[in-house]
Amino acid sequence: MNAAFVARLVNGPFGDPGLYVHLRLEGRALLFDLGHNDALPAADILRVSHVFVSHCHMDHFIGFDHLLRLFLARDKKLSLFGPPGFIACVEGKLRGYTWNLVDNYGFSIEVAEVAPDSMRRVSFPAATGFVPEDLPSVPFTGVVLDEPTFCVRAAHLDHRIYSLGFALEEKTHLNVDPVVLAQMNLGVGPWLSVVKQVLQRGEADDFIISAGWQEKKGQKVSRDLRLGDLRGSLVKETRGQKLAYVVDTLFSRENAARIAELAQGADLFFCESPFLDEDEEQANRRYHLTARQAGILGRMANAKKLVVFHFSPRYAGQAERMYRQAQEAFQGTDEQEQAEPQV
Repeated sequence: MNAAFVARLVNGPFGDPGLYVHLRLEGRALLFDLGHNDALPAADILRVSHVFVSHCHMDHFIGFDHLLRLFLARDKKLSLFGPPGFIACVEGKLRGYTWNLVDNYGFSIEVAEVAPDSMRRVSFPAATGFVPEDLPSVPFTGVVLDEPTFCVRAAHLDHRIYSLGFALEEKTHLNVDPVVLAQMNLGVGPWLSVVKQVLQRGEADDFIISAGWQEKKGQKVSRDLRLGDLRGSLVKETRGQKLAYVVDTLFSRENAARIAELAQGADLFFCESPFLDEDEEQANRRYHLTARQAGILGRMANAKKLVVFHFSPRYAGQAERMYRQAQEAFQGTDEQEQAEPQV
């Protein structure tokens, strides 16, 4: 199965948190957290349409300025989501600069502040010097972004402030059956991506697809096809892909329950693990996780693969210990009892 989401950490395990997700079928990307992100090529950043910020500690938000500088002269809208207080943080960043030469710029930032029961929304147009304009608030029922092909869910976690955890879910995954493709005497080409897009959009059976491809001898072939003749035969629906992203949270019963629900069945679970297990007391004081706790959360969520990151610099040179403790707990092979959170 070709993955719809191609995810990679922006930095190494000891660097600032950030997850870049390329949406393969849509030619754009999502970004989770805005830590230092100069390592990302400008072309990759400019594909980003939505940014999801867990909270505004410096290592999760310092990259906002780099993002702003790249987008500023572009005729685009960038959507940001963050926890309570997020709008004031974005506005504070914008007020740190002088905007007397941007009156003809088409760029704007739309910010959603995710409270436990609602999302307050504000637009910051560049043309007005980023003067905020209120947008209608909407209820928050767990989903912060709902698009035809995917949705993004959020959970409020305790970091002595709200820190948002996120899950990106493909609604369904569409696969082309190569056997049926050959039986129908059709060739491979970009038109197959168009078929998937119109199916996910919910078009009717009489929708016409203009299929085009090139034969081995260089001959170009084109045919008009009814969507109904392709639905369920050439293109088949399977379970969608799911990614989860959790950073900066205390290992408590309440947080663990929320994380397990958010990340349930994730194909990839990206989870912070700043501390080694022997420093659990320090982790609790700092409202962070240990590597072993990250592994337990991965098991609770029945995740298929766990990726730990956001290691404390105190463990420089000990990354393998962090990975080992997390994976032993995740796979259930550590010698300690897999206890529930007690905090």
